[in-house]
Amino acid sequence: MTATLTGTFVRDRYTWLAYFLLGYYAYSQAGLGPLMPFLRAELGLNYTLAGLHLSTFAAGMIIAGLTADRVAQRWGRPLVLWGGGSGMMVGALLLISGRHPSVTIAGTLLMGWLGTYLLIMIQATLADRHGLRRAIALTEANVMAALFATLAPLLIGIAAGTLLGWRAAVIAAVVAWVGLLLRFRGESVPAANAPIVAAGGNPAVRLPYTFWLYWVVILLSVAVEWCVIFWGADFLDTVVGLERTLASALMSVFLAAMFFGRLIGSRLAFRVASSRLLIVAVVIVVVGFPAFWLGTTPLINIAGLFIVGLGVANLFPLGLSAAASLAPDRSNAASARVSLAGGLAILLMPQLLGSTADQIGIGNAFAIAGVIIVLVLMLTLVANRVTS
Repeated sequence: MTATLTGTFVRDRYTWLAYFLLGYYAYSQAGLGPLMPFLRAELGLNYTLAGLHLSTFAAGMIIAGLTADRVAQRWGRPLVLWGGGSGMMVGALLLISGRHPSVTIAGTLLMGWLGTYLLIMIQATLADRHGLRRAIALTEANVMAALFATLAPLLIGIAAGTLLGWRAAVIAAVVAWVGLLLRFRGESVPAANAPIVAAGGNPAVRLPYTFWLYWVVILLSVAVEWCVIFWGADFLDTVVGLERTLASALMSVFLAAMFFGRLIGSRLAFRVASSRLLIVAVVIVVVGFPAFWLGTTPLINIAGLFIVGLGVANLFPLGLSAAASLAPDRSNAASARVSLAGGLAILLMPQLLGSTADQIGIGNAFAIAGVIIVLVLMLTLVANRVTS
């Protein structure tokens, strides 16, 4: 009997497969930043060309977010799942083999576009497989994602110091993908729930307006996460005064906090509704961010960074769970639009903060993230009240 029918949470074979597939996606995405210094040095890229790799990845996410539900309807979930992951693998191979930025940038575009098809299918199928218990599945899946994302910079750094070079860390992900594909390609992929029939006998086709409230929460949450990921080391160097290498290394505090935050969140999801947990997560960010941003000693800044990571960790999975619960019959579309929000946030917000920093300094520019955090809290309270 399924988890939805019994009311208990069962980690079946497909659930574990989805967890590892999300780990593969997160590892591949998280590796883009750490490998970029090596790619810049080899190809002689300036910061603008290097930044285009992240921008095209985000653009690919946006394309996927706009099209995934229709692609899945046309070709079926299994093909989009496995095809998306394979496309991400091809993009990664282009990235590490290209000797011109046009090739490497095309690689990150494929990674973002086709790889996000994989992400969307993972989220949609887990939501359908586990029904009312989707928050547990989604938070546990993101625990796996956080773990593999933390491993990416570590393995790239280790590989760079060996005869194999930094590319070995990317090839390891390619080998892992091929192994998963060969071992599980025949695994049954959960089908989409039957659409809810609206008045007049026609299936409901629009996502409810309450879904879009959480969509904005997710967009702003991802914006905060990526502002810290992309500019946190520069802030610690320029504003806090830490040595550049140490500042970069200390960003692992944020990633480790995200891992532990999601681990805790996945346990709490067994007993507490995702909408309530979402408020707790936002409040944790509200408490931690002033310490990170305005702390007067490095110890306070780093402590604040850790607290922000604990809270930010659960904003995306819990926001996704809350949004998906409002459209249980349209999980493909819901997951696709959520990925669209993530792509827009990654494409726009780090660039906005960076451009502002050029004018007023990185310390003052982080006020943008502070304003966004307040907006996340306000919108989450509104969305919870409207849907309660």
